[in-house]
Amino acid sequence: MLPFPLTAYYAMFVSTLPLLPYHAPGDSSLEPLAERTARTHHAVLLANHGPVIAGASLQAAVDAIEELEETAKLHLLLRGHTTRPLTPEQAAALAPASP
Repeated sequence: MLPFPLTAYYAMFVSTLPLLPYHAPGDSSLEPLAERTARTHHAVLLANHGPVIAGASLQAAVDAIEELEETAKLHLLLRGHTTRPLTPEQAAALAPASP
């Protein structure tokens, strides 16, 4: 899992973000790994490719990817500065129900 959440909205819209290892485009060995991960997460980050987000609606998926992008931007902008991410308990209280 990546070192988030920095914001309550990230916890609400994205929750947790597993990082799947790099696979070349078209590599069929990614399929079973992605399928297993998607059973318990609605967002994944494909190493060296980018995020894949699902939602109950198109708008829910758009909201989640926007929050992921903004949180990633904050993470990069604040690198080296003191931050106070949500505690695991705070994030869990805001997380959406598992898919």
